[in-house]
Amino acid sequence: MTTIKDIARAAGVSITTVSRGLNGYSDVSEKTREKIVRIAKELNYSPNTLARSLVMNKSKTFGLLVSGLNQSSAKDNITFDMLAGINKFVGECGYDIILLSTDSTKQREKTYTQLCRERRVDGVIIQGIRTDDPYLREVVESDIPCVLIDIPLTSPTVGYVTTDNIFGAKKAVKHLIQMGHKKIGFINGHDFAFVSQQRLTGYEEALKEANIAIKTEWIGNGEFSEEVAEKVALKLLEAHQEITAIFCASDLMALGVIQAARKLGIDVPNELSIIGFDDIMLASYVTPSLSSIAQNTFQMGYEAGRLLLSIFENEAESHVVSLGTELMIRESTSKSR
Repeated sequence: MTTIKDIARAAGVSITTVSRGLNGYSDVSEKTREKIVRIAKELNYSPNTLARSLVMNKSKTFGLLVSGLNQSSAKDNITFDMLAGINKFVGECGYDIILLSTDSTKQREKTYTQLCRERRVDGVIIQGIRTDDPYLREVVESDIPCVLIDIPLTSPTVGYVTTDNIFGAKKAVKHLIQMGHKKIGFINGHDFAFVSQQRLTGYEEALKEANIAIKTEWIGNGEFSEEVAEKVALKLLEAHQEITAIFCASDLMALGVIQAARKLGIDVPNELSIIGFDDIMLASYVTPSLSSIAQNTFQMGYEAGRLLLSIFENEAESHVVSLGTELMIRESTSKSR
């Protein structure tokens, strides 16, 4: 196996010069560095990344910690899109990404800092974490650079990437109002997600701006679950048959509401308009196709990687990135009849 001694011998320079040249130190001339890199390639040199990380105090590896990752997560493709965005960025800047596996049992046995130190990551991107997760407080107090997805918390080492959830929710409800709907229900996610609070705020603000009364009995908790949302919608629609439209805080929950309407013999969209949030891949394939508020989860992942690197290198001008949304009008919404 080729070593830096072999490269030094072939290049006619010292071992120290080879090491510093390969690691990009400025005291090695560009001409010498190019010669070292060329010879390293010719000799099929593979660097010892662990040794390099110990010397440079960086592993060039980021961790992705996804809370609640399971088989059902594949249905909404959000985590995959985000991972694809992160992977694109880290690939462009010469970093790697590893998945950090954890659950409530592991969290009792190992702290957030211990997990990160053991895996030798330069920083972590966290997606899907609940506001009651014990790791959340550790993240803010830790000196390990971290970017949170959809959790608006910052510190000198913590930033976050999110979508404008309030404005996105307002777009959804305003669309229903523009279609003539005034009796609009809302299926929200669980109480341990910041996006639930923000999308509820958007729902309420849109109704207030249109001088439409907010009826708390028309608001249900679908827990971001298709199955739970279906059960909640069944009860809601049976108890309040006057409702003509429902806004759901996620597309998965909207799919559950469509199933509930089908079981009750309610025609979507002629008798009930339904709009979701996320614009997952399934939204355009279900029948009727689902109107939704699109958020660019791929771009969220890419921006999370970019922000994490800037925090790690102490170059972040801001620790907050907020992306816009787009209204996608499909078959599940129509004019009120």
